[in-house]
Amino acid sequence: MASPTIAANAYANLARVLENGGGAAAGKGNEAGGQSFASLLKDAVGSVMESGRKSDAQTVAMAAGKANVMDVVTAVADTDVAVSTLVSVRDRVIAAYEDIMKMPI
Repeated sequence: MASPTIAANAYANLARVLENGGGAAAGKGNEAGGQSFASLLKDAVGSVMESGRKSDAQTVAMAAGKANVMDVVTAVADTDVAVSTLVSVRDRVIAAYEDIMKMPI
């Protein structure tokens, strides 16, 4: 299990990536009117970060005696699912990139 310091550093790094990575084209759709890949990725990472923040808030509230254990377990489970999904998508994107790089020109 990650320590609070590791989690805080991870959130800070993700926030920095989202702030710096959001260039001029990151929030705009493509020519067909759909959402760009960069903005889709930014929204997904933001969603995972928000889930982690809620989980941390529930944990702190429980430590202060203001939250139910079941709420904390549910929040942590939701965060675990969100992170696992994000890692799976990342792995698939990397595998697709590697397949493209193996293609002959």
